[in-house]
Amino acid sequence: MEKKSGDIRSEAILHYLPFSEEDEKLGMVCTTVGNVEVPPGVEYPPHKNEHPAIFRNVSEGRTLPNFHIIYITNGKGIFETEGKSYTVSPGSVFFLLPGIKHRYKPVLEIGWHEYWVGFQGKNFSKLLEEGLLSREHVFSEPGLHDSIIAIFNMIIDEVNLQAPLFQLKVCAGILSLIAEILTRSRRKDQINNYQMIVEKAKSLMEENVSKAINLPDISEQIGLSTSRFNEIFKTYTSMTPYQYYMQLKIKKAADLLEQKNTSIKEVAYRLGFEDQYYFSRFFKKKTGATPSAWRKLI
Repeated sequence: MEKKSGDIRSEAILHYLPFSEEDEKLGMVCTTVGNVEVPPGVEYPPHKNEHPAIFRNVSEGRTLPNFHIIYITNGKGIFETEGKSYTVSPGSVFFLLPGIKHRYKPVLEIGWHEYWVGFQGKNFSKLLEEGLLSREHVFSEPGLHDSIIAIFNMIIDEVNLQAPLFQLKVCAGILSLIAEILTRSRRKDQINNYQMIVEKAKSLMEENVSKAINLPDISEQIGLSTSRFNEIFKTYTSMTPYQYYMQLKIKKAADLLEQKNTSIKEVAYRLGFEDQYYFSRFFKKKTGATPSAWRKLI
């Protein structure tokens, strides 16, 4: 785990951002970003009158039209949404989804420190449609990490400056933030031996890259059922074993094509493709170039 100090800023920062039609063409805009320390005994949210009215009822319950990410770096509190209640502690993250009622607040006697960022647009909505963000996984505990804090601070700094095209830079930061949170949450939640299982499977695949994949055989050597092996491999790599195996074949094909004295037919044969033309079509689908065109690029 990374060190836990970070650049945690204590001075309250609150931004609610206007955006132009040009900004909206990106399909992504940042609507708000902030950072606030809530001391013990202070009513939540602090600086209440500095927030637009729609944001003020957070401790009683509210519904927002856009996405938000809240990251707690100190203190303790609660987060409630759709009949579920979560205990919030340092390193907790929760996603607020458009149109979903929620409430959250620190324990009055303890307080907390939070970062937040709000955003909207069709490209962010696509993440929800495709399941990368979901109603079932709105709360996670990736832990305290300087990398997450650094991205929040980068977004805040860009918003403070509001230089030309700052929305583009900020939205790239929001995507990086989502990726950082999701990957850290997934890796923390996985069983420790997942990595050993996946690494052994990858090694077996590499040893047999010239053959057709045999999942039952690989599963048996690892000591798992085929369905369980598939589940673990996809959870850890975001690819099925078959998808990973075919990526190995493409990488090996690219290496063999660098050997000018090896024909395309031989490359196909050495990788277990009986049909050279099927191999060529498959290679182009995965790389964007036919084997002969790829060889000319080398």
